[in-house]
Amino acid sequence: MALPENGAAWPPPEWAAYYDRIAVDDAWYSGDRARLARIYGRDQKAPRRRLWNRRSTAHRPGRDTRLHVPLAGDIAQTSADMLFADMPRVIVGDARTQARLDTLLADGHVQQMLLSAAEQCAALSGIYLRTTWDRELVGRPLLTAVQPDNAVPEFRWGMLSAVNFWRELPGSTTQQVWRHVERHEPGRIVHALYQGSGDNIGRRVPLAEHPDTAPLVGSIESDGESTTTGIRQLTACYVPNMTPNRLHRGSPIGRSDYAAPIYDQLDSLDEVWTSWMRDIRLARARLIVPDGYLRSNGPGRGATFDEDAEVYAQLNMPPTENGGITLSQFEIRVEEHQRTAEALTRQAAQSAGYAARSFGLDQNGGAARTATEVDSDDDKSMITRRKKVGHWRQGLSDVLLAMLGLDAVHFRTGLTPERPRVEFSDGVAESPMDVAQTLDLLNRAQAVSTATRVKILHPEWDDAEVAAEAAAILRETGMGEAPDPGGTYPLAA
Repeated sequence: MALPENGAAWPPPEWAAYYDRIAVDDAWYSGDRARLARIYGRDQKAPRRRLWNRRSTAHRPGRDTRLHVPLAGDIAQTSADMLFADMPRVIVGDARTQARLDTLLADGHVQQMLLSAAEQCAALSGIYLRTTWDRELVGRPLLTAVQPDNAVPEFRWGMLSAVNFWRELPGSTTQQVWRHVERHEPGRIVHALYQGSGDNIGRRVPLAEHPDTAPLVGSIESDGESTTTGIRQLTACYVPNMTPNRLHRGSPIGRSDYAAPIYDQLDSLDEVWTSWMRDIRLARARLIVPDGYLRSNGPGRGATFDEDAEVYAQLNMPPTENGGITLSQFEIRVEEHQRTAEALTRQAAQSAGYAARSFGLDQNGGAARTATEVDSDDDKSMITRRKKVGHWRQGLSDVLLAMLGLDAVHFRTGLTPERPRVEFSDGVAESPMDVAQTLDLLNRAQAVSTATRVKILHPEWDDAEVAAEAAAILRETGMGEAPDPGGTYPLAA
């Protein structure tokens, strides 16, 4: 597909089912009750037993008593935190190129952008990373993320060969919709403006006809529609969340963390939470008072009961009649609701590929467990993380190579672009006590050298620092030469 043809259906029919699934994932990710009710309310195929497919059961018009637990958002945030809470190391061989790359990453707030992109990637099945430039804004290339439901990709042999990014522009109405389409191909970027309707792309019009696209006219070349990038690489990449997509087998499109699917668990969790809060609402203490206890407020103004009154006038009623004040208060089923909610949360987390401990739950519901069992449970989250790291490492390497290329061509840095190597940490933050115990056991078993133990304790040190520290330890323990009084140690540096 090149640019959309005039009068074409929009979004493209071949991507309609994919966009519809993203809309469901987006509703759960957003945590917006109105959006959930709207998505499931118009889905005629959704089971009627679902909480969000029903009309509000409130007796008072306009009041919806259904509640939502934002577990879907927590799952997406957990995925992003596991990947980019610590910025991965991005390494190239040339020192000058490395310095420039570090500047681009820091000035572009790339870690913050990646945290946001990874969270949306987990929820919406994937994310696109795009690099471009705007000399009037900043003197460097830009790295941004694009949502998967604002992209129409083209794949060849499972690899992204081109992509149309699109967005609706301000000033659009239900009758008239302005769309900006930005097509990325190897070597060029094409811009187009369309004036259409909600379900039709409409006709292509000059970029100058909308204020948001008018500034692009100055960057368009002689062909009237495109800008040459000056590099061979595609200036966009696709990062799938997880593969394969179980609904679209054979497609390179990723799948959401919710596509296990866990929609039933999420909906049931909301139903349990709604029922629990209903129990609390109904269990508020209420007094049933005979008419004789009410005080008249005057003709036509009704009567009220003063629960703070200490003395009541003599009542005109037989003393043996059962007409006293009655306390009405129902039981709150706390344990049943809590156990059900925890079981649903645990199952949803497991189906999404995470350990229940990641969401504040013990895997065995609080039963005593060994350290080995705890580590085994945590391994589930780490395995999921390693799967995602593979997709992100490839995508980041591709788009950062393109960004270095744009930097060299359009900002005249004089540097030779080089494909970066992206290194993620192991994702496990051990406590100092755990590290010390591990090193002590290795030392007693005589399983590793002193230099290896130093490397375990200080993985960020280079070989020279490790060798110097190992030599100092050997001298101080009498297993090597005497310590050099004038020597310096990396630890004290």
